Amino acid sequence: MSSLRATGLRKFYGEHEVVAGVDLELRPGECFGLLGPNGAGKTTTLRLCLGLIEPDAGEISVLGMPVPARAREARRRIGVVPQTDNLDPDFAVEENLLVYGRYFGLATDEIRARIPGLVQFAGLNGRTHSRIHTLSGGMKRRLTLARALVNDPDLVFLDEPTTGLDPQARHLIWERLRQLLAQGKTIFLTTHFMDEAERLCHRLAIMDNGHIIAQGAPRELIARHIEPQVVEVYGDGAERWARETGRRLSERCEQAGETVFCYTRNADPLVHELERHERLRYLHRPASLEDVFLKLTGRELRD
Repeated sequence: MSSLRATGLRKFYGEHEVVAGVDLELRPGECFGLLGPNGAGKTTTLRLCLGLIEPDAGEISVLGMPVPARAREARRRIGVVPQTDNLDPDFAVEENLLVYGRYFGLATDEIRARIPGLVQFAGLNGRTHSRIHTLSGGMKRRLTLARALVNDPDLVFLDEPTTGLDPQARHLIWERLRQLLAQGKTIFLTTHFMDEAERLCHRLAIMDNGHIIAQGAPRELIARHIEPQVVEVYGDGAERWARETGRRLSERCEQAGETVFCYTRNADPLVHELERHERLRYLHRPASLEDVFLKLTGRELRD
């Protein structure tokens, strides 16, 4: 049985179709990523799957239960980490967990028995009685994740869980998410960090303008949609070099600002050519999920 299945999902706001015929399926025990630029429809899709808003068309099943018809029942087995921390600033760490657990109808003694493990999971040992305003941004984010586990959910929704965190905090969150996967939890992740998706997700979908435009495992998407080698060229004259030489030696060239991206199956001719130009700097690397994302959704800024 799928942990989550959505078929033909549609949602309109006025005449604007925000979600346009989306099909998704999450398998038990996997991390599934939903990627897309701002306004692509990711958050609306999550809200539909949680039963917080009703679809205009399509069907949703979460943990074997139809949504929104049995959304309240399904949410008892779901954990949610929202985009922004919504911890209660008037309560300490322990009190935030205790109050949240009561929303699921859990007995106080049962919640208290779970709190030490959740505090340890969040890396907040010794901070059980600390007020929220005394915690760093990373601590608050880890506590929000731990709070989402107070009901021991089978499925965890994470909406951009590491936005605004420094690299150390991000890596610690990633470690905690891997622990959840090792415990058999299923994770539905939205993120703007392509490296995060590439590290964590077994499969993912890229969404744009309400449509799913690509879906598969990260390495499959890279192999399917992009040349395997990338050479980034910087410096005075990069644009002229690309026009006169780079485009001839690569399958595809794109320019973003002062950087030229050359995509190729064999980077040796490009690298040998660039070594002759002292004023040009370059970086030779394998193609990444970010290259796929930019190719499919464009490099234009989305507001």
